[in-house]
Amino acid sequence: MSNYLITVIGATAIGKTAISIKLAQHFNAEIISCDSRQFYKEMKIGTAVPSCEELTAAKHHFIQNRSIFENYSVGQFENDALKKLDELLLKNNLAIMVGGSGLYTNAVIDGLDYFPEVSPEIRDQLNIQLKEDGIESLQKKLKELDLNSYNTIEIENPHRIIRALEICIGTGKTYSEFKNKPKAKRNFTPIKIGLSADREIMYNRINKRVDIMIDQGLIEEAKKLYPNKNLNALQTVGYRELFNYFDGNCTLEFAIEEIKKNTRRFAKRQVTWNKKDDDIHWFDFETDISEIINNIESLIS
Repeated sequence: MSNYLITVIGATAIGKTAISIKLAQHFNAEIISCDSRQFYKEMKIGTAVPSCEELTAAKHHFIQNRSIFENYSVGQFENDALKKLDELLLKNNLAIMVGGSGLYTNAVIDGLDYFPEVSPEIRDQLNIQLKEDGIESLQKKLKELDLNSYNTIEIENPHRIIRALEICIGTGKTYSEFKNKPKAKRNFTPIKIGLSADREIMYNRINKRVDIMIDQGLIEEAKKLYPNKNLNALQTVGYRELFNYFDGNCTLEFAIEEIKKNTRRFAKRQVTWNKKDDDIHWFDFETDISEIINNIESLIS
């Protein structure tokens, strides 16, 4: 019997968690989370970790299983997720994967891309530039050297920008040129289910989610993490803006609006990333779950 990995894809706040749980319940399957921000147990509110009710409605893996003090790479996640899938597919020939991190999703389905070694001095220089001139200077440089990567990677994350830039500078080729290697062999067939919405609806959902996070205690959560603000895991939307407020560089109202703005930008890049994948079966985010299930079952049969 063939194995299948159903992957629920879409922009942040579009409703992937709810759909993945309904699919898991229908197919009696378990869920692999590949949201790289939800790995960390100290970051609950700002990463929109599924609620206790959602986590008990279907078995999830890789939710709050790491600490921000651990270094956890996409390569390590790929290995861990494939091992877990081997276990799950022994019990059921179908598993569910969900998450907003396209890099992590692709690592599980297709394997990681190969990147050549470059001089560590390049990264050191880029880190100096980040410290002295700010992230905007790195964003501008990446836009000049590799527009495709600028439009697809998480450019609010300095770690991601520096990684792309060091490849561009160290090899003389674009970062995106190294992302086209043949797909890795897997013991499952992927079925990608994409959720879409009009941009205005998507942005309204994001704004509302941020307001809910604030009501739930995001500011207090960020205060506890503030002493560790330089950790790589915390270089992410929702925390970085509040750290800037704690530093006295802006008002709280401005920080909250920046969270909304940067989350909308992130969602826009997710949409751009996903549009390039012709294997995704797209549905409006309000589509009845029975229609999605019927589509999946027709693909399996």
